[in-house]
Amino acid sequence: MLARTQAGHVAQALEAATGRPAELVPLSTTGDEHPERALEAFDTKGLFVDGVRRAVLEGDCHLAVHSFKDLPTEAAEGLVVGAIPARADPRDLLVTRDGARLATLARDATVGTSSARRKAQLQKARRDLLVQPLRGNLDTRLRRVAHGDLDAVVVAMAGVLRLGSDLDVPVKAVPLEHGECLHAPAQGALAVECRAGDREVLAALASIDDEDTRRCVMTERALLAELEGGCTAPIGAHAEPRGDRLELLGMLSDPSGTRLLRASAQAALTEGDRLAAALARTLLEQGGDAILERLRTRTTP
Repeated sequence: MLARTQAGHVAQALEAATGRPAELVPLSTTGDEHPERALEAFDTKGLFVDGVRRAVLEGDCHLAVHSFKDLPTEAAEGLVVGAIPARADPRDLLVTRDGARLATLARDATVGTSSARRKAQLQKARRDLLVQPLRGNLDTRLRRVAHGDLDAVVVAMAGVLRLGSDLDVPVKAVPLEHGECLHAPAQGALAVECRAGDREVLAALASIDDEDTRRCVMTERALLAELEGGCTAPIGAHAEPRGDRLELLGMLSDPSGTRLLRASAQAALTEGDRLAAALARTLLEQGGDAILERLRTRTTP
């Protein structure tokens, strides 16, 4: 439901900008086809995007709309990100039945998430929390709270905002600030991919590209690439303009949250790649290199 809604928003924006109709082509991915399996059971690179990318490359559709945080940091041969529309609020939401905050959740509360990044930060903040794997559509996850199966779940605010009134679930949500749970790189942003060299489509996509969003999310993804972290590594990032400067916050943790590192840095607005490289070095020097080495060793067959 969320993927279709996001694609619909892009289609509407393109129609408004170009005056030409846009048709939605429903597709599924490996991740969508196995919602019962934990993320760790997959080779997670491209888990939610490969099938959609293939459809564009084979000419079944002109463009693909992705949640940018799901895209691998490596570019896909033959494809380019032609547009990054203005992103929604990138923060995570803590969803409960009564609107509790992270600090006020009952002791030993059960919290659902399959994100290693969220789990590490939750357990760093509250060692008593019982974090349980949780996958499925957004409304399915929210209903686990409404029905009392879980005390809370953590989800991306952007998805809730985009679905809006389509989510008719009796729960309450409180944003998690960056100091509580730093969001995933490029969370809240959409990436619209098309075939490289498709001038007509690229020209249309340029009309919905947002320069500030592109600058920020590409800096966040540059940090992810510098740390060589896949979508199961506990890595968070947030970039934001501060006048003529760009500030980048970064987080790297071991899976348990026992060794959780945070750092920030600033650079000129046009120096996002340099900023990301500098912050990555800081995190690695603080002990991040040892954390990542242990993660690589653990996942090597």
